[in-house]
Amino acid sequence: MAIIVVQVEVNSTAGKVWEVISDIDNEPRFWKGTKEVKTLSKEGNVIKREITIAFRDQKCLQEIQLKPEEEIKATFTKGILDGTKIITLIPKNNTVILETKWDIKLSGKMNMFTAIIKNHIKSGTEQAMKSIKEEIEK
Repeated sequence: MAIIVVQVEVNSTAGKVWEVISDIDNEPRFWKGTKEVKTLSKEGNVIKREITIAFRDQKCLQEIQLKPEEEIKATFTKGILDGTKIITLIPKNNTVILETKWDIKLSGKMNMFTAIIKNHIKSGTEQAMKSIKEEIEK
């Protein structure tokens, strides 16, 4: 498994940060590795969806669990990625630490390439977090 952790400090309230990141249909705007999202079902704070990732336009299924103003947990349930991406809000004085933690691997025979894509995912996550921060602070 590849563990990737990226943090950014956002000069805002948890409510404002949550407002931006919890709009998960808007994910491709910030996360360049996500090309398209399609919600399949929604029950309370659990969303099942299909995403198309930039890596060879692969389709993956995800189950998203929303914990308002705390975290978004995306579990990859089918496709080339296996594992989780958790975005956590950590209030700190008058700011919010926004943290994204990946615990993933490529599934099946592609598993041997997990180490190769780790830096690519980290770089994409750093860019997404920077874009989210800029959107919130403008």
